[in-house]
Amino acid sequence: SRPILDMSYSRQFLDFQGSSIPSSMKKLVVTKLSQNFREAVTLQQDSPVPLPGDGDLLVRNRFVGINASDINYSAGRYDASVKPPFDIGFEGVGEVVALGLSASADYSVGQAVAYVKAGSFAEYTVVPARQAVPLPSVKPEFLTLMVSGATAYLSLKELGDLSEGEKVLVTAAAGGTGQFAVQLAKKAKCHVIGTCSSDEKGGFLKSIGCDRTINYKTENVESVLRKDYPEGVDVVYESVGGKMFDLALNALAIKGRLIVIGFIAGYQNPTGLPPVKAELLPAKLLKKSASVRGFFLNHYLSDYKMALQHLLKMYERGDLVCEVDFGDMSPEGKFTGLESVFRAVDYMYMGKNIGKIVVELPHSVNSKL
Repeated sequence: SRPILDMSYSRQFLDFQGSSIPSSMKKLVVTKLSQNFREAVTLQQDSPVPLPGDGDLLVRNRFVGINASDINYSAGRYDASVKPPFDIGFEGVGEVVALGLSASADYSVGQAVAYVKAGSFAEYTVVPARQAVPLPSVKPEFLTLMVSGATAYLSLKELGDLSEGEKVLVTAAAGGTGQFAVQLAKKAKCHVIGTCSSDEKGGFLKSIGCDRTINYKTENVESVLRKDYPEGVDVVYESVGGKMFDLALNALAIKGRLIVIGFIAGYQNPTGLPPVKAELLPAKLLKKSASVRGFFLNHYLSDYKMALQHLLKMYERGDLVCEVDFGDMSPEGKFTGLESVFRAVDYMYMGKNIGKIVVELPHSVNSKL
């Protein structure tokens, strides 16, 4: 039996490679509320490494995920009562390097874990053991499932009512969540249409099963939908907002369902909202017996672990592509280190990514093994 070592109250503990955990670390902190990420967020060089409590893990982050809503968080839109400074970043994958006594019942030092919790844009994050997800290894692909994959899975399952043969439109289809909406709708035996901004993204979408891709830079989305789908589409998985929302609403079939998982087109505005032609919404919905449904992952946490286990099994069986974009094609190259989070957020808002944007945090650990 493994001896239980209580390291929760010690300031000097060793990590599993036999190297001392430093007393200070780098992390990103929101120091001013703004939807301009570069203005809002500061890289702090010498923050104290936090200590895990009795039921906690100290995770050394190896990969962190970029989300469109990072700038909603830095603008203070989720909780008006929270005032700067506060930590940022929603999800990470790494190794357990220290843990509290209760947490050691289920976890051990060296174990690979993923988590969803504010404060992942840091070299080390304290994660309650009950919120951690044990993984077979530290791989960036697992990170794509934590927020993006789970959002697509739960929103389509709970709100999509997908039936075989239905037509599903996915906007921003080559993005972090879009890639999963395409694949999951395809697995439900639906006909999938995906919008994207380049032929390269269109090629990726075809490779994961998209039946019809629409490059909105070279094709008129509204015309294509009207011509190719005169009866309309049954489900829209919508994350863009603004004109795309209006267009998707108009394209709904009788009894169509429009699922709103975001509206990235407005996040950089001071209000966070893109303008939409909402005054006609009641009439349009009534005329088609259609519905608009919102989805926010935090409201579905009771089903979260089930969704994640399902997605992990699919990935491990080879039934799910988890595309990761490290920014290798970006002007300054791969997103490495916390300082590159700023570039990664810019890259997302320029619409350059194919798949989930992930930043790697390399560790210069002097192993004594």
